[in-house]
Amino acid sequence: KQWYQRRVAITAGKEWYPCTKLGRLVKDGMIKKIEEIYLFSLPIKEAEIIDFFLGSKLKDEVLKIMPVQKQTRAGQRTRFKAFVAIGDYDGHIGLGVKCSKEVATAIRGAIILAKLSVIPVRRGYWGNKIGMPHTVPCKVTGKCGSVLVRLVPAPRGTGLVSAPVPKKLLNMAGFEDCYTCATGQTATLGNFAKATFAAIAATYAYLTPDMWSPTVFTNSPYQEYTDYLAKPFVKQPKKEVKY
Repeated sequence: KQWYQRRVAITAGKEWYPCTKLGRLVKDGMIKKIEEIYLFSLPIKEAEIIDFFLGSKLKDEVLKIMPVQKQTRAGQRTRFKAFVAIGDYDGHIGLGVKCSKEVATAIRGAIILAKLSVIPVRRGYWGNKIGMPHTVPCKVTGKCGSVLVRLVPAPRGTGLVSAPVPKKLLNMAGFEDCYTCATGQTATLGNFAKATFAAIAATYAYLTPDMWSPTVFTNSPYQEYTDYLAKPFVKQPKKEVKY
């Protein structure tokens, strides 16, 4: 809990002091786009990295807050579990789940975890490649618990044919048209949301023919900036403003 309170205090407008190599490279402008991080599958351990690239575009929505109980000798101990989705409505989405004794703390923690889980979303076409991509590139499936969610490409103008929970996630991810099919206990909102998130993440898991061209890989940012990262990181003292 103290760790999250400290993290939230930092993100509430205070100076960000990165504590990972990736954070240092991002803050100092060595990494220009978030896609460079995804290209080399570098793990993101600081929520401020996502704020740095997508901060103003990101919108978050609380999907559900549910009480969970644990039986103890003194009775029940009730905590609150928050499900939060976050996205920029243009190809990035994240899902966070956090449990805490207080509702506000659970929501704040879920927002941070959602930022850490932000993934790129691949969009495609239903038929001819006219205009901007608008739907899923192929049929994809995601599963969590008993819930299985299938996303099927739809023609332009169809809209999101879906239950309310997947519709929010698909909309946040930037899809305009999509058919969905769900089986299992979809009333369990947590599993329903996680299955949809897994299906959206699978859009980049398929190597379709249009991606067969050889990828010319460059050095990883950690290799490219080895000399820079070898230098010790020193916090810059704040300048006093005299009036």
